Amino acid sequence: GRKETNNITIVNFNNEQMRITWAATELFPGENVSFFYTFNGGHHNIWKPCPTYLLHQGFNSGCQFKTEGSTLTISITNSNGSKEFFSKRLKSDFYIKPSRPENVTFLWKDDTVTVSCNEPKRAVICLRLELQYKSKFDKEWQSKISRCCSVGEQGFDPRKCYSFRVRLKRLVPHCNVVNYSSDWEAETFWMNGTSLDSCDHDIKTQTNTMIFLSCMLAGLLMIFLLLILLCKWQRLQKSVMPVIPDPKYVFADLFNDQSGNFEEWIDKTEHATVQNKVEYEESECTIEEESHQEDKNSDKVESKDNIFCFSGEAENDHPKTTQNACLMPASKASVSLAGFPALMNDDTYVML
Repeated sequence: GRKETNNITIVNFNNEQMRITWAATELFPGENVSFFYTFNGGHHNIWKPCPTYLLHQGFNSGCQFKTEGSTLTISITNSNGSKEFFSKRLKSDFYIKPSRPENVTFLWKDDTVTVSCNEPKRAVICLRLELQYKSKFDKEWQSKISRCCSVGEQGFDPRKCYSFRVRLKRLVPHCNVVNYSSDWEAETFWMNGTSLDSCDHDIKTQTNTMIFLSCMLAGLLMIFLLLILLCKWQRLQKSVMPVIPDPKYVFADLFNDQSGNFEEWIDKTEHATVQNKVEYEESECTIEEESHQEDKNSDKVESKDNIFCFSGEAENDHPKTTQNACLMPASKASVSLAGFPALMNDDTYVML
């Protein structure tokens, strides 16, 4: 029945060794059954007892024997063979589990990796070579399947370390009724075309790089914050405590010329002040001004007035330059203003 079929496993290891197992406690509880087999069927076939039993909890749960043909018939009976519990005829070639790939080679060029192995002696057309790989930072394996016996993949980062493993698969349903694959070949580690013992060094390198970058970023951030605090502190200091001028810049000649000798500097300064001082003098001068009044019926009248004059230092870049200024009564000055009326009284003076 279907229950018995589902609980029986048939494996043909590379078409060399057969292994058939069953769930003894479920199919035959408390019964220690016997197993018989024959190859290539027919009326004159000789049934062979199981040469090697597999045990589970003290009961026969499987049989292992040599593959001798493509057609296999099996029979499971009671312990003395008088009663048959299960029988099945099958094609042993449809249950082949291939062996591991042999002589696996890796070729890493640029970002492409090509994996090859020796070609099996039989049923090569039914086999596929599967390559799986991942870096230590990948959670799952990446897979690539190709015809036996070479497979290639692109996109590998030469700065990363990768783990590789390969195996052979049988095509389903063209060659097998069960999806059997070989065991994985030993895992290998590669980085930029160089074989390594493991990828632990790559993890440490990446970890150290991340730690270094994190410390660098933290240091830059701290420096930036310190600069901001320094600017804030300088502004606060200027607002709370005014800046005291440096006498080195106010009295540059004292420090540069006299090397800080105050007595020599003050003597030199006083001497220069006396030499550059311009004496202020007031002088009295008399200016004769002739005023002529146009009158056809009157004679020319000459008037002379005394005008006060004084000299003073000019307010410019040349301290020795002096200017003269004079004052005269406004009533007299109005005569010489080219016809303007005299608008000022006698007590008003005009600067000339």
